[in-house]
Order: sequence, then C-alpha cells, then structure tokens
Amino acid sequence: MKNSRLFAIIYLLLTNETMTAAELAAYFEVSTRTIYRDIDALSECRIPIYMSKGKNGGIRLLDNYKLDKALLSDEEQKQILFSLQSINKLEIDTTSIYEKLKQIFSKQDTDWFEVDFSVWSRSKRHQKNFELLKNAVIKQQRITFNYYSSYGEYTKRYVDPYKLCFKHNAWYLYAYDNHKQAERFFKILRMKDITISDEVFERKATAVTLNQSNLPKYAPKLVHLKLLINKQQAYRIYDDFDEASVKINEHGDFIIDVEFPESEWIYGFILSFGNDATVLSPEYVRTEIITRLQKNLNNYL
Repeated sequence: MKNSRLFAIIYLLLTNETMTAAELAAYFEVSTRTIYRDIDALSECRIPIYMSKGKNGGIRLLDNYKLDKALLSDEEQKQILFSLQSINKLEIDTTSIYEKLKQIFSKQDTDWFEVDFSVWSRSKRHQKNFELLKNAVIKQQRITFNYYSSYGEYTKRYVDPYKLCFKHNAWYLYAYDNHKQAERFFKILRMKDITISDEVFERKATAVTLNQSNLPKYAPKLVHLKLLINKQQAYRIYDDFDEASVKINEHGDFIIDVEFPESEWIYGFILSFGNDATVLSPEYVRTEIITRLQKNLNNYL
C-alpha cells in the first residue's frame, strides 16, 4: 500500500503543483505524520520534493520534474502507455489516464495497435453486441440471449458473463450457464437478442481458457481428419491450419492431417473449399460429405 501511495503522491503533486500535508492526509485517509514519513521516503529516493512554510506554503516538486527520471525506465513507460493504448483500442475508455501519463512521461504518440470488431460487411449489430457484452462483463450483470449451437440447436440462455476471449478469427464469451449449471464458451456471432438484466452476479475465480489443452469438460470429442486440398487454395491453408499439420505432395497439393471437434461445423468447413478439397479419412466423414453433396445437387434438379 505504501509504494502505491508514494506513486500517487507524486502524481497528485505533478497535477496540483502544491498541496499541504493536511490535504494529502485527508486524501489518503492517513495521519499527517504518515505523510511526513512518506515525504522523507521520497526524498531518500532522490525525488526532488520539498516543503515550504507560510501562507502559500506546502509540499511540492521541483519545477519541470518528470516522473520518468525517478521510478520507471524508458522501456517501462512505453509498456504502460502501449498497454493503455491497447485497452483503448478494445473500446474500454482509458483516454484520460493515457493522456495524463503521456504528459507525465513526456512521450509522443505511438499508434502501434489497431482492432476492428466489425466484419467486412461492417455490421452494426455485431458492434452493438460486443459493446453490450463488454459492459455486462465489466459490471457483472447477468444476460439472456438466444443461441445457435454447432449442432443446429436453438436455445435461450441465461448466463453470468465472465470474460471475452479471442480465438483464431472469432470472439467468444466465457460464461456460467445458470440453467445447465456449468461454464460454457459461446461464439458471439451466434448470439442473438442479447439482453442485460438488472441482476448482478458474483464473479468466480477461473483459470479456464480457450487453449486446446484447457477445453472444458463439455467439449465434443475430436475427429482425426486427413484432407487433400488443391494448391489453388494455398491462400487459405495457413489461415485455417497449423503449419505442423500441413504437407505438400509431389503435385504441389496439400495433405492436411488435423484434429477438429466433431460437430456440424466440420462439414460446412470442408464443403467451403468446393471441389478443391477431398476427405481421405475417416470413411464416415467421406460418406457424409457425399450425402450432403447429393442433397445439394437435388436442390438444382
């Protein structure tokens, strides 16, 4: 607590120029004797802080003092500003803090990070949903929504939103499902009619992430796929597959050896390659793809 108070005293003096010991004591809810000890501690750290008596007296820093000369290295300052800038890009407003610290550190703008939550079609609904979920997570408010699962189910959910997660090329909500009484991941694009309730929940500590090794227990079993994909689809290969799962045959085509959760999504994903993808194994996936292609053909007969 003391270290954070020392930092805060410097910030207050940089902002207000001069403050009395009584004012600082009231601000931190400590005694004036504690403030005097803090001033001594700052002086021992070679912070140019001094006290003056009289009508306009008080505690102040040497004119033109910059925080970067004392507590933080140049690299640490940049990391703090970059982190705040990143949070701003995630549409969580830290503009005021960022601008104040930028002045304290005497740093110029370095715009290094850009995030756009919209799809290429610039859907306002997607932007609105993300904003709703962000606020629900921060304020710990329960939400309801309708959800399309990868199994084709359409259900109403009532959840405690814990955090937003980004995996590969999609955003997910990690939440506690109050009906199923279990933690779940929900793909944000499949969430419809999101409503924030007035009911507040208590956040539970959790270490669950979207990493494959940490998937929750409800995750579907994996299917081992072997695919042959035409070299014309090279632009997609390294977007969709880990490099370790990709081999190139003598014709320049791609042999993909990969595991995916067994769900309805797999078939749509394979079919998205059109006639440039062939399932080599397992046989039941080949058979299902053939059946779906035949049904699709019937739509045009």
